[in-house]
Amino acid sequence: MSALLWALIALPLAVGALLTAAGRYADRAAPAVAVACATATLGLAVAAALRHPTAEAPLLEHLPVRLAVDGLSGLTAVTVAAITAAVLLFSAGDIGPGESRARFFGLMLLFSGSMLTTVTAASLPVLLMAWEVMGATSWALIGFWWRDPARGRAANTAFLTTRAADLGLYLAAGAALAGGQANALALDGLSRTAEPWLSAVTAGVIVAALGKSAQLPFSFWLSHAMRGPSPVSALLHSATMVVAGAYLLLRLEPLLSASGWGGPAVAWTGAATAVLLGLVAVAQADLKQLLAASSCAQIGFMVMAAGTGSVTGGTVQLMAHAAAKSLAFLVAGAWLTALGVRTLPALRGSARRHRTAGLSFTVSALTLAGIPPLSLWAAKDLLLAGALAESAWLYAVGLAAGVISAVYAVKALWFVWRPAPVPGSGVPSVTPVSGTGLPRREPSASGTRLPGTAPAPGSGRPGRPTVSGSGPPGEPPAPGTHLPRMPAAPGSRPPGEPSASGIRLPRVEAPPFVLLAVACVGLTALAVPPARDAVARVLGGATQPVPVAWEFALSGGLALLASAIVWTWGAPALGAPWTDWLRLEAAARLLLVRPTIRVAHALAVFDDRVLDRAVDGVARGVLALARWTDRRVETGVDRAVEGVASAARALGRWARGPQSGQLHQYLAQTVAAFTVLAIALVLVR
Repeated sequence: MSALLWALIALPLAVGALLTAAGRYADRAAPAVAVACATATLGLAVAAALRHPTAEAPLLEHLPVRLAVDGLSGLTAVTVAAITAAVLLFSAGDIGPGESRARFFGLMLLFSGSMLTTVTAASLPVLLMAWEVMGATSWALIGFWWRDPARGRAANTAFLTTRAADLGLYLAAGAALAGGQANALALDGLSRTAEPWLSAVTAGVIVAALGKSAQLPFSFWLSHAMRGPSPVSALLHSATMVVAGAYLLLRLEPLLSASGWGGPAVAWTGAATAVLLGLVAVAQADLKQLLAASSCAQIGFMVMAAGTGSVTGGTVQLMAHAAAKSLAFLVAGAWLTALGVRTLPALRGSARRHRTAGLSFTVSALTLAGIPPLSLWAAKDLLLAGALAESAWLYAVGLAAGVISAVYAVKALWFVWRPAPVPGSGVPSVTPVSGTGLPRREPSASGTRLPGTAPAPGSGRPGRPTVSGSGPPGEPPAPGTHLPRMPAAPGSRPPGEPSASGIRLPRVEAPPFVLLAVACVGLTALAVPPARDAVARVLGGATQPVPVAWEFALSGGLALLASAIVWTWGAPALGAPWTDWLRLEAAARLLLVRPTIRVAHALAVFDDRVLDRAVDGVARGVLALARWTDRRVETGVDRAVEGVASAARALGRWARGPQSGQLHQYLAQTVAAFTVLAIALVLVR
């Protein structure tokens, strides 16, 4: 049983490390090897979810490496492995032969393997190691096109923000050890930590989880993460790093309950994130930025579920969101690569040109919108039932967040299904290159990939795609950028619009689209009986509230109403600070980064002008004392030592005088001595 669990995490980590180390020598074989590895890992994950294996190995004294698969980790591991396989299959067509494919696929497998280790970790040391590897690989993947300085800065921002929050896990580990409980670092034992260490452990876990899942106030790093390749975004947002925090909170729900304050704090933070970042998504004019903000909002529902103890609802939401969000990012990536555009006005008509991608994106968007009978509609009601049992206000906020999700999802859908504008209308357009069936990329700015990279010979794909739209290439739209009000849909395709078959996507990209779209529909069953009861039994734990019919009808009706309004009249125009992600990054720089840099500068000045000078002064004083000692003290000591030595030598010479070796002199000395002794005795007496 333990061999199965070791193989589950070792396979992607080992193959990923080998591909990364092999470099360009393995570029040709890398896609096939990575897809085969991901498929095998999926089989291992399914087997582990059915058998619930455990494993242990020595690490430090009383701190072994412990891995375990239970109901929650089993379902999550299957989700991670399945999404990884789909994303890597898509990447085989999206990451062309001219790219560093071995490095890309190797890093993706390492990223997935570290998430699987996070999911199966049963103690804090293992969780921390996997947490660190995941952060490092995410930095490398976001900055995959590292020759572009902007992408490097984006990767650094994402890495430093999450690393700052990760310090919470170290605080939690230290507090757990200070608590002095037996098996203090076991995840299932953290809730038994005594106060005041229990509150410290809870606070540390919450901060680390909110940072990893881009919840308030850490959400802004996810905007920067959009500079990475689209497959990276698909995996990062759906099944790995961004959901790792939500998974950790679901895993440690007993800790939140034991603290007393952790549950409500987490629930309201998740609800606030779902509402506010949902409005941020509504304000975006860039498709990837919209999807990124929607990830924060959708994961806010999972965080809210963890805070209210609705582990079943949170888990079903995690699985359904993983399918929908990975599908949305993969389709967006396919359009971005094929068309070279990412802003919504420039993507008009994209869904008409490639029906498989368009229909798949439609299923994904409607799932995110919570439209019945798709999976996130039922999953949200499952976790909102837990919120209703906790607080009517919390339920109302969650319901409002669900309505907002319909607004941003249908907004994106509206643009991609509208016919492309007539050339000269002022909206960027995409026209096919005559005779090739491929689109002409316009306008040509810098690409979402590295500028100047030539298309791969024989790949049949355009080279690096370029970005057009309202903002600088590859940049999020500038603050204050507003989308034009949606015009009325024309009744027919305008002259010059490319036909539905005008864009060709690689065939290998179609199967992931179809499979994930089917998952978006099929996962609905997990939120309704009898599958819901089966999931609850697998997850175990206490009985949780379940929604009744009017709750399903209310949420579904509101989502349909909001979708109809947006489709008819358009989404509301929101300006700053919504377009600028609530200016959270500016606030972080103002309240944290600048004070930290100023304190560091002040400490550097103190080091240079006080500590450094003090050390130099002490050194100079010691040197002067040594010289004075050499001149004044050492000379006297030397003379005293030499005098003692001279006296000893003189005494020695005197002592050697009687030692002549002649007997008559010894006899004369003896006679003289006895004579003196006799005279002394006579005089004394």
